[in-house]
Amino acid sequence: MAAEIKICGVTTPDALDATMSAGAHYVGFVFYPPSPRHLSAPLASDLARRSGDRIRRIGLFVGAGDALLSEAVPAGQLDGIQLHGSEPPARVAEVRARFGLPVWKALPVASSSDIAAAKAYDGAADLVLFDARTPKGALPGGMGLAFDWGLLANWRGRTPWGLAGGLTPANVAEAVRRTDAPLVDTSSGVESAPGVKDVDRIAAFCKAARQ
Repeated sequence: MAAEIKICGVTTPDALDATMSAGAHYVGFVFYPPSPRHLSAPLASDLARRSGDRIRRIGLFVGAGDALLSEAVPAGQLDGIQLHGSEPPARVAEVRARFGLPVWKALPVASSSDIAAAKAYDGAADLVLFDARTPKGALPGGMGLAFDWGLLANWRGRTPWGLAGGLTPANVAEAVRRTDAPLVDTSSGVESAPGVKDVDRIAAFCKAARQ
């Protein structure tokens, strides 16, 4: 079965239209001010109205409190919440219970112990997203870094999972072939500059991910 596709960090109508036209399953809205892909609630609302029921919308948050979540979830008409900070399993379960939406937990990976740590989220998260660990002080994602996909051979958790980190139109087909990832997620891999989505790269990524 082909991997599902998420294009994260979409901020413009053109990028949203390209994401939908290319057949992606999910679009990611980033609610994290330090990111070049950050969306305000009003802009998220505009993009949500534009997309309607044509694609599922996932909001990305980093260490967010309930106040931000309570503003962003209805503004973006979110279908799911992605927690990309250091949220423990208890916080993930709390967010899922409070907002009644599926919650994805992004986990930074640099070693096999990082893969094993994902088991702690069984029963708390609806999906774990394995992403590359970024340098200390850098943004937690969207840096174009990849990790050793071979580490995923040790994954034995019960929670559905996805693959992120350094995925591009040039390597996503190999990534799916090597890992059998049921979902792939890209952000910087389809950009011409940080936060600037390239519509041709979005199309190429989606095409390659399905091959």
